[in-house]
Amino acid sequence: MKKSFFLIYLLSLIICNLSYTLHPYHVGSMEFNYNSKSKTFEITGRFFMDDLENALNKKYGKSVHFLDSKFKSEINKELEQYAKEYLRLKADNQFVKINYVGYEEDHESVNIYLESESLAVPKKVETAVSLLYNLFDDQMNIIHIVVNSERKSEKLAYPDRYLFKQF
Repeated sequence: MKKSFFLIYLLSLIICNLSYTLHPYHVGSMEFNYNSKSKTFEITGRFFMDDLENALNKKYGKSVHFLDSKFKSEINKELEQYAKEYLRLKADNQFVKINYVGYEEDHESVNIYLESESLAVPKKVETAVSLLYNLFDDQMNIIHIVVNSERKSEKLAYPDRYLFKQF
């Protein structure tokens, strides 16, 4: 009897492990959308939840979990710091200050929200995006820059982090 329970348990464990696979791609996206009313860039980053969680845990040497509300305050602090270090924006050759707004969990992903300081409609936009590069050497970030409804997109793959677009 014990032997059959053990075999059933072992078989269940094997099936669970085989059915659980990590996503094979390390990809995220960042959208820099210039809002002509507020005269700011509204910035949204979208990343796989487990990847971002692992990147924060590795970077800050702590263990936080997105799906646990007791970590929300700590995650906000870490994401703000993380974005300051791995995200830069220049408009018309001037660095633009970026403010962290917050994050939102969305099924298996996390949306990060940021906003730039106020600026005139830019003609030239430069970004430096290296989020999750501290964790994966195959990370790809798809960057979208939108100014006056004109959308320009490009894929940046590790170690590339710089993107320049004229409008």
